[in-house]
Amino acid sequence: MREPALLPLLLTTLEATATVAFALSGLMEAARKRLDAVGVCVVAGLAAFGGGTLRDVLLDRRPFFWVEHAGWLWALLGGCIVAMLLLRRRHFAPTERAMQWPDAVGLGLFSAGGTQLALAQGLPAIVAVLMGVVTAVFGGVLRDIVCNEIPSAFRDHRPYAVCAFAGGWVLVAARSLGLDDSAAVLLAAAATFGLRALALATDYRLPAWTSGSER
Repeated sequence: MREPALLPLLLTTLEATATVAFALSGLMEAARKRLDAVGVCVVAGLAAFGGGTLRDVLLDRRPFFWVEHAGWLWALLGGCIVAMLLLRRRHFAPTERAMQWPDAVGLGLFSAGGTQLALAQGLPAIVAVLMGVVTAVFGGVLRDIVCNEIPSAFRDHRPYAVCAFAGGWVLVAARSLGLDDSAAVLLAAAATFGLRALALATDYRLPAWTSGSER
């Protein structure tokens, strides 16, 4: 009986947590590239809001989630300022490896939330899962493009979008087995994060594309 009230709160909490996680990964990447204050805020904002905004455009959801919760924009700006001050004072050197863990958290949370939102609109399972992948992956893609990098989701060969895709199907399967939506979303988020964490811990890599002339 509590499910209708609990699920929107859970999705909002997941989106807020994922936004913070991706903003942190964007901030670290901007710091690695030695961008100025404007660049740091833009890159962090793209990482945090890019995937969810593209999802909302494709699903025709209005207002966009960051417009509906405008306080997150102030939180992002304030967080960037505080983080820049702390990084400068403590002489912390952001590395690509340091970005991977907040990025993995955001991947799991955004993929589960995006898939659930699409399923709630009655979309087919495959479309809903792909909406979850878009939500989870494209913020990082925009972050890397603005930083003049080939997106890490496409180049490091460790499963990334594949983890989000698999996590989306965990959500679909859990719902079909009768698990309530809130539990299914949490299970899917944990599955996506677990798969990505396993790939990072074992350094498992997907096969790279090779042409016949390179063999």
